[in-house]
Amino acid sequence: MITVRLAGERGHVDHGWLDTYHTFSFASYYKPEHMGFRSLRVINEDRVSPGKGFGTHPHDNMEILTYIVEGALEHRDSIGHGSVIRPGDIQRMSAGTGITHSEFNASATEQAHLLQIWILPERSNIQPSYEQKFFGHEEKSGKLCLLASQDGRDGSVSLHQDVDVYATILDTGQKVALDLSPGRHAWVQVVRGRISLNGHDLDRGDGAAASEEKLLTFTAQTEAEILVFDLN
Repeated sequence: MITVRLAGERGHVDHGWLDTYHTFSFASYYKPEHMGFRSLRVINEDRVSPGKGFGTHPHDNMEILTYIVEGALEHRDSIGHGSVIRPGDIQRMSAGTGITHSEFNASATEQAHLLQIWILPERSNIQPSYEQKFFGHEEKSGKLCLLASQDGRDGSVSLHQDVDVYATILDTGQKVALDLSPGRHAWVQVVRGRISLNGHDLDRGDGAAASEEKLLTFTAQTEAEILVFDLN
């Protein structure tokens, strides 16, 4: 069974410096029927104005992934990490017992476009930690590239939850497929372009939940980039 979540149905708030869309309930946007999917709790699509950003603020007991689409984001946190995140990078921050951080558009002239993703950890109050890794275009082109996993295999960042996170970039007409093991579920998020997922058309910003499916087949109707979450 595949259930589509259209881009236009998401929550939307324009703060001026931040234009943000919420796939699931977040902050002032609350829909009890959209509180997440399995352990996937938040997918926010953010566009941050040049030189603007999120001042220092706290998190706890959440696995937070940042995926840059365009531009760059400067990160600083209370456990000593400072970096700039660019397209191709995946950042993982395990908030655990508590962490504070700030995120600002690293450019004075260009917009930053990103997805921020929250995943519920399998246990609470772990030690906060941080990872950032780069996966180039060639690693994602025409195939599913593992960005994050529970065991950190294949060079992926490690998560404190049984989730595999993949990215792929497809040319028009290209196909990739993901086998889902029994009892597994998936969330698909279209970053850009348009695809077909098992016969369902998905456009930029659309998402889809998949349960009781053995095989997911992604066919690019235009050049496309997607994220896929394989969830328990």
